[in-house]
Amino acid sequence: MSGFDANRIFSVAVHDAPPPQNLEQPAEVERMLLDFLLQYRVGGEFIYRDKLRANLLLKQYYLEVDLQHVGLYNEELAHAIQEQPGEILPRFEAAATKAARSILFPLAKNTDEQPESSSIPTIQVTVKTGLNMLQFRHLSANTLNKLVRVPGIIISTSVLSSRATKLHLQCRACRSTKIIYPQSGLGGVGGGGDRGLPRQCEAPEPEGQKKDCPLDPYLIVHAKSLFSDHQTLKLQEAPDMVPVGELPRHMLLSADRYLTGKVVPGSRVIATGIYSTYEAAKSKSNAGAASLRNPYLRIIHLELSSPAATSGSSNPFGIQFSPEEEEEFGQMARSEDFYERFAKSVAPSIYGSLDIKKAIACLLFGGSKKILPDGMRLRGDINVLLLGDPGTAKSQLLKFVEKVAPIAVYTSGKGSSAAGLTASVQRDTVTLGLQREFYLEGGAMVLADTGVVCIDEFDKMRDEDRVAIHEAMEQQTISIAKAGITTVLNSRTSVLAAANPVWGRYDEGRSPGENIDFQTTILSRFDMIFIVKDEHNELRDRTIAKHVMNIHMNRPNEITGDNGEVVGEIDIDKMKRYIAYCKAKCAPRLSADAQEMLSSHFVALRKQIQQVEQDNDERSSIPITVRQLEAIIRISESLAKMTLSPVVLPHHVDESIRLFKYSTMDAVSAGSVDGLSRGELNEEMGRIEKELRRRLPVGWSTSYQSLVREFVTNQGYSSHALERTLYVLEKREVVRFSGQVSSCLFQKFESLGG
Repeated sequence: MSGFDANRIFSVAVHDAPPPQNLEQPAEVERMLLDFLLQYRVGGEFIYRDKLRANLLLKQYYLEVDLQHVGLYNEELAHAIQEQPGEILPRFEAAATKAARSILFPLAKNTDEQPESSSIPTIQVTVKTGLNMLQFRHLSANTLNKLVRVPGIIISTSVLSSRATKLHLQCRACRSTKIIYPQSGLGGVGGGGDRGLPRQCEAPEPEGQKKDCPLDPYLIVHAKSLFSDHQTLKLQEAPDMVPVGELPRHMLLSADRYLTGKVVPGSRVIATGIYSTYEAAKSKSNAGAASLRNPYLRIIHLELSSPAATSGSSNPFGIQFSPEEEEEFGQMARSEDFYERFAKSVAPSIYGSLDIKKAIACLLFGGSKKILPDGMRLRGDINVLLLGDPGTAKSQLLKFVEKVAPIAVYTSGKGSSAAGLTASVQRDTVTLGLQREFYLEGGAMVLADTGVVCIDEFDKMRDEDRVAIHEAMEQQTISIAKAGITTVLNSRTSVLAAANPVWGRYDEGRSPGENIDFQTTILSRFDMIFIVKDEHNELRDRTIAKHVMNIHMNRPNEITGDNGEVVGEIDIDKMKRYIAYCKAKCAPRLSADAQEMLSSHFVALRKQIQQVEQDNDERSSIPITVRQLEAIIRISESLAKMTLSPVVLPHHVDESIRLFKYSTMDAVSAGSVDGLSRGELNEEMGRIEKELRRRLPVGWSTSYQSLVREFVTNQGYSSHALERTLYVLEKREVVRFSGQVSSCLFQKFESLGG
């Protein structure tokens, strides 16, 4: 107190001073909590009294309490709940049960003695808090038995089991009865086992005779015992919270009564609970020190922040938007050229590839999913495949999408198995019963439900693993029939895949079918397929080099687009929130004009494909089926959603058709140039090669000009065919370009056995 006027500070009670509270006394705590439930009001409304009455009328015996309200009512009490939840919460439930009795039987004088009141089971109290969220890695011995709030993804849920809350025991020898109340939590008495029961009969000896009861005499009378629902969940930290090089951590959650059955694997949740420990069942594997315990979380509140769990809710990502933010998003959507600006903000550090960025923007927003009257679902998610040369920044685009999508999982093809992408069946190691049942653990496609899965090195996956995602891409479900478990999991995800062609680079001389080593079945499930070629063009190379130098010298303000404008004007966080907002608020439908345009265009596309197939005398490796018509519809819807338009207008359809033509249709007709189809070009090249081999002996040199004069001018071959032939022959080392004299290239023919 040095520096202050000691003992000179006086205080005057303005309100009636509350009586001094003693939080050490359980009865006192219970009385204060009862007062809180019955007296706390906001404005003129008694919140908890009304809430409790409404729940009781629905025969739901639980009550959700906001810790902030307790803090406003009595700060010490709120602090006690945070610091000693294990002691205070049973008092809270007792107080809530008393409050429920006084609400249901208001005329009863002493509620404890009323016979009817015994019909009310204990009210479960769930406590909603605004505590800071703790990561798994920050939970330590200091947080034991305290209230903690942990975010993560539910990866597996056990079957509902019944846990005893009151056991009625009877001695098998002397028939005396005893009632015990087992402890709750993972270490309590299991559903009917005899672990934790008294070892000796505790009944008094009858007069005049000796009691002869054996060891472990008690049997459980199930009919007179009370049980409550119990479920074990497994929580894993979200992929975006795991430090690089670490495995994601897991934690067991124990849920009981009304908190069971709330979530499915793949749900993103924020669990509030008491960080406790349990003693694992003794086995050879964990025969360690006697005092070692495993941690788990006893849940007292679950917040669902995931569409998988809260399907049908208006806000699937659990993100709240303020009115000012909604106003700002509306202005963004109405602004000039918003679509172009958004596409340029996708991976601004990568130069060019604007159409690919536009396709990725469409993928992030997605179309509208539809459920038909007969219960059939049509997906709204867009799948994109980037197929191309190495060094064209495919993986960087995937990494960017992982950052900007509200929910995303990134995986590489070589390190992903079918089970890891879909779901695996595991054997439960923590069930306290003897039967170790199987349970499902969701893979990448399940964890990214309603988000995006980015699969890199798609071509390096084994074929049987790739087949596993067929169903997930079209039906958006994953069906499992393993180890007696038959079930269907949701995987409403968009897939963004990147792959290299068969020979590492795209070979112009071969058909797309030879370059793309994928089956037609998987290619038809991609809405857009981009062939990304690394073209040699001096002007473009200079621009790219300048762009890369700017990035490496950390001069982002000098990063400009094709026309000199600065790119990347919308920052990642705003993009993420805007995508979540559009997905939650907007589901466009087709207008009559758009329908007409789409149907006539689809017929024209099919005709074009038929023509290409006839010219090349082979089936197209990239099919154009009804799926591709649906793809164009989805792209149109996502373009409308991007600008928050409720209907798809003709200009949206025009852009979606342009994107589709630039991607998939270009891939179909790749390899045909100069008005020649691929079949004709190959035939012409074969004839030129034959002629060259016939005319020019080994060791002979000639100028490029004379060859052009001979073949193109005199014999009418196309110059492209001649160039391609010479290029192919040089690759095979049949021809050598031996020098450059006045821009003439000389060839030396070396017959390799031909």
